[in-house]
Amino acid sequence: MKYTSLPNTDIKVSKICLGTMTFGEQNTEAEGHAQMDFALDKGINFFDTAEMYSVPGRKETYGSTEKIIGTWFKKSGNRDKVILASKIAGPNPGLSYIRENMDFSPASIALSIEKSLTRLQTDYIDLYQLHWPERKANFFGQRIFKVQEDAWQDNIHAVLETLETFIKQGKINHIGISNETPWGMMRYLEESKYHNLPRIKTIQNPYSLLSRLFENGSSEICMRENVGLLAYSPLAFGVLSGKFLSGASHPKARITLFPQFSRYNSTQCAEATKQYQEIAHKNGLSLTQMALAFVNQQPFVTSNIIGATTLEQLEENINSIDVTLTDEIIRDINAIHNTIPDPAP
Repeated sequence: MKYTSLPNTDIKVSKICLGTMTFGEQNTEAEGHAQMDFALDKGINFFDTAEMYSVPGRKETYGSTEKIIGTWFKKSGNRDKVILASKIAGPNPGLSYIRENMDFSPASIALSIEKSLTRLQTDYIDLYQLHWPERKANFFGQRIFKVQEDAWQDNIHAVLETLETFIKQGKINHIGISNETPWGMMRYLEESKYHNLPRIKTIQNPYSLLSRLFENGSSEICMRENVGLLAYSPLAFGVLSGKFLSGASHPKARITLFPQFSRYNSTQCAEATKQYQEIAHKNGLSLTQMALAFVNQQPFVTSNIIGATTLEQLEENINSIDVTLTDEIIRDINAIHNTIPDPAP
């Protein structure tokens, strides 16, 4: 395994992060425990979860992922070996069962932290992230900022003050944001800089061969301001494994089980994936290896969040850390990207 520093800290995290959102839906508790055992044995010390997981979010499975991680901590005694990240869910009408007010008010943050700590069976969370902006600014399927009615009032200063309270209490150690825009990232950095408030260490956004929109503004901020990207969906819900190109049935695949996850189902995604697979095979790689290695070696990426439903998938994903793409492969990848840029919004 390779390791990097969580920005502006002395904490070393694995370049591969174990994503856990399948625990409690596609994976049982026993399977989740087996994945965490396997990942830790392979050198992964960074786990990511969220209060709303498992995915897709629904009332019956709300909090199930954190509970499974919590029972693993209790059984294994490995809490001190893991850098743990979790998230508070932002406004989403479909998640109103989580709490009455889906906002980042002091009361909501306090309630979410306490519930997560209870489910996780731990006294602290290493990295606590804001899962979505409160404002109407960033949605799957929306490429550009859309001017629309938005009652949000800038409360970023107050949110950071609230998070500072829990840092001082020792319940969270560091903070990050997720699914944010370049403007949002800079606002958080601005408030912390000029008002001596806690600084965001990371941003967790989608990033893959099929979705490189992060490079349009956000990557420069990460490089110049020392904020680390935690890249999620690096295999585009499994599309970048290439398994859907053959036309074979995959009844247990996420996009088969949950057709609402249609972000990577377009004909443009399929064509780009086919061309990327040709590059991989020409160079003796699987598409999975190449897709993950591409994310791993980006200078603005702190850790690549991988998820799997089987140990075989997990092993292949982890082994991507040993793959280095040549300049020629990168040029070929970029040539396809220039022809079919960001087919997944």
